[in-house]
Amino acid sequence: MRECFLHLTAAVKKGGTATSDEGTVSHDNPVWVAFARSMAPMMYLPAQLLAGLVGGDGGDPQKPLRVLDVAAGHGVFGIAVAQKYPRAHVTALDWGNVLAVAAENAAAAGVADRHALLPGSAFDLDWGGPYDAVLLTNFLHHFDLPTCTLLAKKARAALAPGGRAVTLEFVPNSDRVTPPPTAAFALTMLATTARGDAYTFAEYEPVFRDAGFARSEFHPLPPTTQQAVVSFVT
Repeated sequence: MRECFLHLTAAVKKGGTATSDEGTVSHDNPVWVAFARSMAPMMYLPAQLLAGLVGGDGGDPQKPLRVLDVAAGHGVFGIAVAQKYPRAHVTALDWGNVLAVAAENAAAAGVADRHALLPGSAFDLDWGGPYDAVLLTNFLHHFDLPTCTLLAKKARAALAPGGRAVTLEFVPNSDRVTPPPTAAFALTMLATTARGDAYTFAEYEPVFRDAGFARSEFHPLPPTTQQAVVSFVT
């Protein structure tokens, strides 16, 4: 990833990463194993905050939930849901070598018996279902908006009636320069991916609407620099 920033001028001229065709999102890129191990501690707080948006109104901790954690990485987001909801069953989708990290973390958290693995590409796999919630955490920013819509359609197809997609992202304000820590993430995507970006809520709304969701809500997650978009089937 550091190498990508060593070629930042070229990335600005090109409009995307200058180190390879796809950058960090190339097929089964081994960078994500190291990334999963190093990022997990930083994601504990956002994961706890996000888990509160998964269960719906009232947040009944005894509610049985079927949850798909897409591009699960370290697995911390799905694990947080499993810890908050003792009757939740989580399926983590990611490359097989990355899921090994998620499995380790699930075992350490005591939820391995409710944490299944679905290895492979999010683009190629059948996501299964139906699920009550699909987690799209720090994933959509790697792609352009048409690709985000494709993934949102897969989430919609995998959800049960009344289900929701819960997206965690760096969502800048409409001016695209505030808040600075959030908006600056767009530069990371410019340097490391071919077509990624930090999208505003106004950009995410039509993505999920075109995918068949009835409505979307914006949720800041202070004190973190990230935000959530919750999109409802009905």
